[in-house]
Amino acid sequence: MKKLLALTIFAAGYVLGAKAGRQRYEQIRRITMRVKSDPRVQSAAHQAAEMAREQAPVVKDKFEQGAHKVKDKLSHDEPGTTTDTTYGSSYQSTGIR
Repeated sequence: MKKLLALTIFAAGYVLGAKAGRQRYEQIRRITMRVKSDPRVQSAAHQAAEMAREQAPVVKDKFEQGAHKVKDKLSHDEPGTTTDTTYGSSYQSTGIR
């Protein structure tokens, strides 16, 4: 899978940066289409998409836990700090109003 990704990136970079002309471009495009239509590649792409769908709730939970930790740290008032409830953040009070 990593080799395929590296090959795809290399091919895209070559196509975008090469000055080999239309013939070379068409050759690379044909190879890319052949690889893209390969059942093994389609199967790997399907498996990767399925894994992403399965892991999405786990990633969401971890993100929410991290966000709550950050929020808790920011919500603890320190001396000389005022909490702005509009945005849930803290800032240094200057005493000027």
